[in-house]
Amino acid sequence: MKMLRALALALLGTGLAAGSHAAEPFSFGVLGDTPYNGFERQHLPAVLSEMDAEPLKVIIHDGDIKNGGERCDDDLYKDRLGLFDSTLKPFVLVPGDNDWTDCHRASNGAYDPLERLEKLRTVFFADPRKTRGRYPMAVDSQADDPAFAAYREHQRWQIGPVLFLTLNVPGSGNNYGRKKTPGAEYLARSAAVKAWIEAGFARARSTRLEGVVLVMQANPDIEDFADGKSNPAYRELLNQVLAETRRFAGQVLLVHGDSHVHRIDKPLRDPKDGATVDNFTRVETFGSPFMGWVKVDVTPGCKRLFRPTGRPYSPRTGD
Repeated sequence: MKMLRALALALLGTGLAAGSHAAEPFSFGVLGDTPYNGFERQHLPAVLSEMDAEPLKVIIHDGDIKNGGERCDDDLYKDRLGLFDSTLKPFVLVPGDNDWTDCHRASNGAYDPLERLEKLRTVFFADPRKTRGRYPMAVDSQADDPAFAAYREHQRWQIGPVLFLTLNVPGSGNNYGRKKTPGAEYLARSAAVKAWIEAGFARARSTRLEGVVLVMQANPDIEDFADGKSNPAYRELLNQVLAETRRFAGQVLLVHGDSHVHRIDKPLRDPKDGATVDNFTRVETFGSPFMGWVKVDVTPGCKRLFRPTGRPYSPRTGD
């Protein structure tokens, strides 16, 4: 009996040790809706340096790399690429509405938004299977799916027991179109987004991951969705996120920008009964005129898997 007890304790100890090494805590950083003006362009390198000084696994910009009245010129894209490629951490960009859908505006240069999206892909996703930054990280891309090969900006990677998915879902109506029926580009991209989310959650469930992080630019009006008044441009997306989150045993973190109000909350409720979805958390990043970033600490094995902390930026005196 004593021998059996000793063996059981030894096996238990081995299992605990293996588990502790298999899932180490880590952190990542998110920012967005910047730079919007000369001041922010001047100080963004300092913000990125702050992030580089932290033990982050990856830095993610959730879109809008310029303001809504600024030209969508090639030189601007190249300037931002230089900034992002200077980071010591792997850097991921998610396209925002100011970056392509709104480029038709006269103040933006009266570009064709679809041509600008292709330019974004050429500049920032030249190799969709790795991030930007001085020391890029290998990632998966939807470019490898023959059905959705155009959507090279949809990237995916795993850190410990957490899966990350980036989504090209921009603000200002998600390029839904100006008519009651959605446009062709919206329909095609929404199909790609739906497939990417479905595949990601399927992987997370099959491998029993603890968390899924979704990153996009748009604020999808989650509160209105819960009240049954959702924007049609985001309704199908939120229905899918709700269903996938309900079916997932772990935690889901949605990171977005767009409305420039930094917040950390649990706004997702089921429209059918009004019940809050407890395993869903939303983080909205800082946005112009407020500069800053959000550090997300991840502690595998804890009930509160994600611990986001806002880091407002304060320029040094004399800067």
